[in-house]
Amino acid sequence: MWHEMGLTWADALRVVVSTVGLYLLMLTLIRVMGQRTMARLSNFDLAAAVALGAVIGRAILGYTPTLVAGALGVITLLVLQAVTGQLRRFPKGLNAVSNRAYVLMAGERIVMANLRRTHVAEHEITARLRLAGIRSWSEVACVILELTGEISVLRRGMPIERGMLEDVVGAELVPAAFLADPEN
Repeated sequence: MWHEMGLTWADALRVVVSTVGLYLLMLTLIRVMGQRTMARLSNFDLAAAVALGAVIGRAILGYTPTLVAGALGVITLLVLQAVTGQLRRFPKGLNAVSNRAYVLMAGERIVMANLRRTHVAEHEITARLRLAGIRSWSEVACVILELTGEISVLRRGMPIERGMLEDVVGAELVPAAFLADPEN
């Protein structure tokens, strides 16, 4: 009976190594594919994520999944998440596990190079502008793709403090007139 519910040490090691390896693979793929990969899931994206989870789960648990193997896989994933969360507290750790924020629109100008780099389509920016209540291109100070994959819209009118654009790729493209302390 224990054999049915438990694992050998070799099986347990295989579960942990598989979990760590697949976790690192997923982190790498998301970094390469960009932060929009997991930001907002469409119906198609959700179906793909469920299928991907099933494939990863099967790879972690092996041919004969058991309760103990499942528990060990879940515990390993939670520990990896906690470690990754702690790494994000430090600049080098954040750079290792996260993508950077990008300016997608500076004033009325769309930054096409950053759209290509981040795999964001123009219609996604237009949709986000509408959701933010923007009625005219002239209302936009800048649009930023955040580390999380969400798109932020900053309106004209209230000057943007430079610190709000720190570590954002393309921040220098935001017109100085929209900044709190324009450089002369």
